[in-house]
Amino acid sequence: MATFISVPLKKSSEVDLVKPLTKFVTATYPAGEEQGEYIRAVEELNKLRRNALGRPLDKHESSLEILLRYYDQLCSVEPKFPFSENQLCLIFTWKDAFDKGSLFSGSVKLALASLGYEKTCVLFNAAALASQIASEQNLDNDEGLKTAAKYYQLASGAFGHIKDTVLSALNREPTMDISPETVGTLSLIMLAQAQEVFFLKATSDKMKDAVIAKLANQAADFYGDAFKQCQYKDNLPKEVLPVLAAKHCIMQANAELHQSILAKQKKRFGEEIARLQHAAELVKTVASRYDEYVSVKDLTEKINRALTAAKKDNDFIYHDRVPEVKDLEHIGKAALVKATAITPPLSQKFTDLFEKMVPMAVQQSMSIYNQRKAETVNRLVGTMREATNLCNGVLASLNLPAALEDLSGDSIPQSIAEKARAVVQLGGLQSIEQLIRDLPELLTRNREILDEALKMLDNEEATDNELRSKFNQRWNRTPSGDLYKPLRAEGGNFRNILDKAVQADQVVRDRYNAHCDMITLLCKPENELNAAIPSANPTKTLQGSEVVNVLRSQLAQLDEMKKERETVEGEIKAVTFDMSTNFLTALAQDGAISEEQLSLSQLDQLYGAYNQRVQTTLRTQEELLGQVQTSHQEFSSLKQSNTEANQREEVLKKLASAHDSYVEISNNLREGTKFYNDLTEILLKFQNKCSDIVFARKTERDELLKDLQQSIAREPSAPNFNVPAYQVNPAGSAGGPTPAPRTVFAQQPQQAQQQPQAKPLPPARPPPPSFTPQAASPIPTNAPATGPPNSNPPPVAPPSQAQGPPYPSYPGYFQMPMGYPYAYGQYNMPNMPNMPYMPYQQAPGQGGYPAAPPAGQPYPGYPQQPPQQHPYYPQQ
Repeated sequence: MATFISVPLKKSSEVDLVKPLTKFVTATYPAGEEQGEYIRAVEELNKLRRNALGRPLDKHESSLEILLRYYDQLCSVEPKFPFSENQLCLIFTWKDAFDKGSLFSGSVKLALASLGYEKTCVLFNAAALASQIASEQNLDNDEGLKTAAKYYQLASGAFGHIKDTVLSALNREPTMDISPETVGTLSLIMLAQAQEVFFLKATSDKMKDAVIAKLANQAADFYGDAFKQCQYKDNLPKEVLPVLAAKHCIMQANAELHQSILAKQKKRFGEEIARLQHAAELVKTVASRYDEYVSVKDLTEKINRALTAAKKDNDFIYHDRVPEVKDLEHIGKAALVKATAITPPLSQKFTDLFEKMVPMAVQQSMSIYNQRKAETVNRLVGTMREATNLCNGVLASLNLPAALEDLSGDSIPQSIAEKARAVVQLGGLQSIEQLIRDLPELLTRNREILDEALKMLDNEEATDNELRSKFNQRWNRTPSGDLYKPLRAEGGNFRNILDKAVQADQVVRDRYNAHCDMITLLCKPENELNAAIPSANPTKTLQGSEVVNVLRSQLAQLDEMKKERETVEGEIKAVTFDMSTNFLTALAQDGAISEEQLSLSQLDQLYGAYNQRVQTTLRTQEELLGQVQTSHQEFSSLKQSNTEANQREEVLKKLASAHDSYVEISNNLREGTKFYNDLTEILLKFQNKCSDIVFARKTERDELLKDLQQSIAREPSAPNFNVPAYQVNPAGSAGGPTPAPRTVFAQQPQQAQQQPQAKPLPPARPPPPSFTPQAASPIPTNAPATGPPNSNPPPVAPPSQAQGPPYPSYPGYFQMPMGYPYAYGQYNMPNMPNMPYMPYQQAPGQGGYPAAPPAGQPYPGYPQQPPQQHPYYPQQ
């Protein structure tokens, strides 16, 4: 039976995908049907991971389909969620596939907050399972041969894909099993095995010998390349190297065998014998060196029969000269295999769980586009409001339209009465003062949320720096200071926003204080308001003049312009457009999004016409105000001027200005209240983001501390000492290599271990020397040797405990304070560290074993063992 190499699966720790992904969905998408659909998709993704990684998988196509579906889903999800250490932090832990671990130290594993790492490990498992499925096929029929070739090529492509992408997918050195060197070798091995399967199929189909020879020669070439790659690398199980060397020789022998048949057909009998002799030497090498790994009995017999017949015919009939092997024509090569390209989706049953969710690149572009849109709307609306405030200010300074309505000189002008009623309807002083009192509370709440979020980052960073200074290079994770830079920049931006808001609040408060008295007057009853306004001599002679009519016409035009601006403002705010379609199209066509170019072009289409209308109203206002000022000068010159009239006009101006200021202050305070409330939600999301990353960093820190404690405990705590020869070579130790599994390496570690062979037992233990009971006490290690050279004094009793520092402990790092808002649970202590070797300790009154001889000398009185034979691996 042919020996094929398959790869063991990596093992992963359980990860809860539901909580962090659901938290992101609820924070990013508004409540509704879409959000609920995404949350259900998150639960399905978590279930898919459990099915793919949380249970043993059968060596069957259906199990591989589950792995491929999960891999495809990861590829689909990756661009749609912000997976990173400082955003959506998910820590994935995987063990080295080839490391079996030990009783005390456990197996090698790596935990990273990287979805690329998860994808790499899942693809490794898919390749490993494909190799196992291929090795389980029945190669005696066409269906089994086709299936094996298909899955070996898939495994080769997957391992090759990992080789090209693993370093960019991880931000740290990978474990040995997924390092570029290891997966590159595995890719070559799988390709060589696929080529061998095609050779077997061609042989069973009885194809032409020339074709079969080329297929076998190509397979030998693939095996030789794989052998060279892993010859000097201790990154694959020990039984792989001899299997590759054996397969290289076997495929060469098969190529020579079939090429010899071709030579016989062409009546080149000397070449036939030379090739058969070379093939016989190759299989002889395999039989002598690698028989425990690969059986070549049938092939050897076939070659020897052909060689015997060829020699007999040549000796008696043809007498053809037998050339040297080096002079033979090279056998051609025919590669019928190709590593399968890894282009998701790989699964035939794949359906995107998050099909409606747009990629993060589109989400980020949409966020920037919305900011640009808001800036455009605010600029247009702000421009119109500033123009309207300027217009109102100019009219108030001219006491218009009150001056036209106050021609009697002793009653409240109609416009002032309307302004007073408007102030009362808006709530008067009580409403504004309540809004002013609320602002500091809202500001304080936002500052506390921001301070608490940044404090969490500060505390975790301080702990990280302390551990880094303690462990130096061993603390090999990303520094918290570097990781938190984007969050700190975001926090600094929020703080600047709050500082500017405080300044704006003060401006509003100062303006309120400046107009407070006049606003109070507007809130009083009409009779009190009329009494507070000074009276003046009547100017009834101006009531029918042309100047008054012109002024009234101009003021009416200004009022019409203000109403038009309100209409334009409503239309501008109502403009909507789904820009995500444009971004998705650009991403699909170009693979990238030119957000600025697309956004500015679209905004120009949407708001270009409105911008022209705004500019038109500004020019109209400028012309009208110029005309109003000219007409007002004529009106003022016609009015009978006196002190009382001037005082009355001054008060009316202040009342009109107080109304405008009240409306503006009231709007500003309401906008400020909404701003602080909206900012509270944003700051809570920022705080949750900080809390999530701190929690993830704490989990990662605990894992790293565990690994460090284990590695420190594994370090030797006492100097090396000589071990007696009988302990170095105990009875029954193996003298040579042991057989490897016939089909799967590293899946059954018990079969891969060396089996002890029977060996002569050492002579009986010599009698202990005589001594007094006091001599049984332990002798210090540094005591000088006494007695004649050939005497065997009792060995030194070792101390009762291993020397060196005690088991390390790190106070303050496992019992962390409660973090906001998570309650950090206690984590299990790491496994017991690997203890140093404890030599035999004699009991009081018992003689010791003879002391060890000097290095390189035999043990006195014991038969010397012959040198141990090691398998020889040819340097291909």
